[in-house]
Amino acid sequence: MMGKRIHNFNAGPAALPLPVLEEIREEFVDYKGSGMSITEVSHRSKWFDDVINEAGERVRRLLNIGDDFKVLFIQGGASLQFCMIPMNLALVGKPVCYINTGTWSTKAIKEAEIQGKDVRVIASSEEKDFSYIPTDFQVTEEASYLHFTSNNTIKGTQWEAFPKVDGVPLICDMSSDILSRPFEVAPFGLIYAGAQKNIGPSGTAMVIIREDMAERVPKDLPTMLKYTTFMEKNSMFNTPSCFTIYTISLVLKWLEETIGGLEEMARINQSKAQILYDFIDQSDFYRGTAAQGSRSLMNVTFRLPTEDLESKFVADAAKVDLGGLKGHRSVGGCRASIYNATGIDSVHALVEFMTEFKKREG
Repeated sequence: MMGKRIHNFNAGPAALPLPVLEEIREEFVDYKGSGMSITEVSHRSKWFDDVINEAGERVRRLLNIGDDFKVLFIQGGASLQFCMIPMNLALVGKPVCYINTGTWSTKAIKEAEIQGKDVRVIASSEEKDFSYIPTDFQVTEEASYLHFTSNNTIKGTQWEAFPKVDGVPLICDMSSDILSRPFEVAPFGLIYAGAQKNIGPSGTAMVIIREDMAERVPKDLPTMLKYTTFMEKNSMFNTPSCFTIYTISLVLKWLEETIGGLEEMARINQSKAQILYDFIDQSDFYRGTAAQGSRSLMNVTFRLPTEDLESKFVADAAKVDLGGLKGHRSVGGCRASIYNATGIDSVHALVEFMTEFKKREG
């Protein structure tokens, strides 16, 4: 029996596609005739081997990536990747370059500094409270890599087009917009994404790494902090986060077979964001916080005239099954996270509520 489902605007852990949840429920107790749940089968079994291999192949097809990339699943989320990247991929005597667009970039920079790397922040939008994506920067040809965060959940900004850098591998934290749109993978040395925002539940990071980057990995790193460990063992040197990877595999199937691929997903995401931004822009009651041209299609951040009204807005929205609209604790305000799994029906319901709330309180 299906319980009540709300319109879920949580920033992460976030909404999952309803068909995926229903498929999990259908086979949770007895996975494909095994007589066991997917949470009980051995990660060395054919059942799970098929799951992790299918997940990797679906990522390859969705992003059109070749055999020179490996798809990995690493526990620890994106936060562990902040330290693994400089630890594994910084070249001796060469700087590591970062673009700072907010909290998650700042955390990544800190982890490289802790290790004593030659960290160069070549661009930042901090002087305008991270409300825009910087476009004026130069990357030295000697750089080990250029790291940036594709979408910034807290400030609601997103790279519309990725940096173009000759000869320097791009490394990107795509935790909050991975597989929301098509893009060219070839310039990237490594892409990583904590699963819990756009592709699954919490518990793992999906890492897409170009094979030549493995040549950089120092031999004397701890085993579980080396990318080569995961590359050589198909992410199963130790027991992986089996349920998370299983759910990711189902989300990828939904993206590929139900949605029809990333071009269609991008069209839907653009439509959802347009509806919400157009409403905010024509309003004298709601105010968007991200600069035009840098606005996120995943996290729409906005303010009301007073903090008291914002608190009331969030509370009243929850009463009519609109959940997760409180802004991040570090910035306040309101935020609607409209990841892949949040439907256009939810956006229409939110706009209808925002209209009524303004009439009542404005």
